[in-house]
Amino acid sequence: MKTLISSLLLLFSFNAFAAPKSELWDYWDVSNEKNATTISHQYWQQTLDKYLITQGEYTLFDYANITDADERTLNSYLRQMRRIDPRDYKKSEQYAYWVNLYNAITVKIILDNYPIKSITKLGGLFSFGPWDEEVVVVAGKALTLNDIEHRILRPIWNDPRTHYAVNCASLGCPNLQSKAFTARNRDKLLDKAATEFINSEKGILITDNKIQLSSIYDWFAVDFGNQQQLFEHLKKYRPELKSFKGDISYDYNWKLNKQ
Repeated sequence: MKTLISSLLLLFSFNAFAAPKSELWDYWDVSNEKNATTISHQYWQQTLDKYLITQGEYTLFDYANITDADERTLNSYLRQMRRIDPRDYKKSEQYAYWVNLYNAITVKIILDNYPIKSITKLGGLFSFGPWDEEVVVVAGKALTLNDIEHRILRPIWNDPRTHYAVNCASLGCPNLQSKAFTARNRDKLLDKAATEFINSEKGILITDNKIQLSSIYDWFAVDFGNQQQLFEHLKKYRPELKSFKGDISYDYNWKLNKQ
């Protein structure tokens, strides 16, 4: 009986998963372009420097060996970010703020629940992951990870490269970058992330006359356009890639990106 219930719950979870739409939350579409102040992401950079490890096409996080002191550093970073009202800053500063906050919260969620096999195991009984749980309060508003990605980042910036920037702590996800995002390095880092992912097997796997793309290109097809537009995007970062006429399959590995 327990096995049957577990199987039904697993089936429900996978079938219930659907990528949220990009829907602007107007409250956050405000900026002060005259503000030349920068937001420090030093504590987040310290965390990345110590615990992010490259193995082949993956960057893995060493969740198991983070020290109490370094976890306090991460917590300090999150406290600093909660005290900031990003609307007081330039849009370029805001973008880095939201991406780094999203990624830091995701790491914190895994640390708080470690050891686990997959982030999809978190959340409520009928939830597929923690993305709809309120995880932070910014400028008086309680936010979920889905709010940050789909109601702020995607609709305000309309940049498909955002999908290479936010990390869901899974092997199938574009890599967590070793550098914290800043207003200055944003475009360079986004292109680096896109290049790495599109030239990896988890991004595009070509075998014989078949091609397997990351499910990201299926879930968020609206951000990449039709198939011709998608391949134009992909060829920008993988020039030898040719337009494909056959069937395309999609895959995604939800296993934890652990060291």
